Amino acid sequence: MLSGFAVASADGPARRPYTRRMPTATDAPKTPRFAAVHADASEQIAREIRMYVEREGLRPGDRIGTEHELAREFGVSRPTLREGLRRLAGAHLIRVQKGGAGGVFVDNTPNVGIGRHVSESIAAMLESKSVTLCELLEARTFLEVPLAGLAAENSNEETMGALAEAIADASGHDPATDEFRLADARFHRAIAVAAGNDLLLTFTSWILDVLQPSLIAYLGSALDAESIIGQHQAIMRAIRRHQRTAAERAMRQHIEYMMEVLRSVDA
Repeated sequence: MLSGFAVASADGPARRPYTRRMPTATDAPKTPRFAAVHADASEQIAREIRMYVEREGLRPGDRIGTEHELAREFGVSRPTLREGLRRLAGAHLIRVQKGGAGGVFVDNTPNVGIGRHVSESIAAMLESKSVTLCELLEARTFLEVPLAGLAAENSNEETMGALAEAIADASGHDPATDEFRLADARFHRAIAVAAGNDLLLTFTSWILDVLQPSLIAYLGSALDAESIIGQHQAIMRAIRRHQRTAAERAMRQHIEYMMEVLRSVDA
């Protein structure tokens, strides 16, 4: 019988048979490089509901269910579910309605909800002075100039009607008035819609929600209505002719005019 000790061999000197090595202190498990991952239930709930709304094509006002129903489906407590719902409500995607006919309802489509969230974030940055109107105008150039080019490629009669109507509604009004501001916003929104890129439309909503009203309030009578209307007409002509380069150039000149007025007021 073999043992853990040396044994004699007919073919040579005694040798030690193979035995399992006993573990030593240096064989202790190493500390993991990463902490264990634990799923955030409320975050997962928010993600699942967001995907469900998108997948099912739900629209604002559609009912998703009650808190009780959703908590049972997810297998979580009501407080955990509510934390997930708060995430979605904060992003303007859902609203929770109390009462007998209450429940969880779609408030906005994901794109609209994201756009509102971006607008609120930029408004907070502007209010806290962590970003300036000049910086926002510079950012606007990188968004609206390509949009004008895309609108020139994709425009149709509906687009041209919306642009012409917005210009007509702005004519005869001072830029500081609500009539001019609202017509100006419709003009730029029509271009963004005509571009046909939902993602760009989502991320440019802050221009109309935050930047335009702030510019009008700050610049006031320094803006010349006829100059703006003339610039809008140049943009519209290029879009009607499906001239992408001309539309981009006209939009850039329009934003540069706003920048010049801003600098003169600041000076």
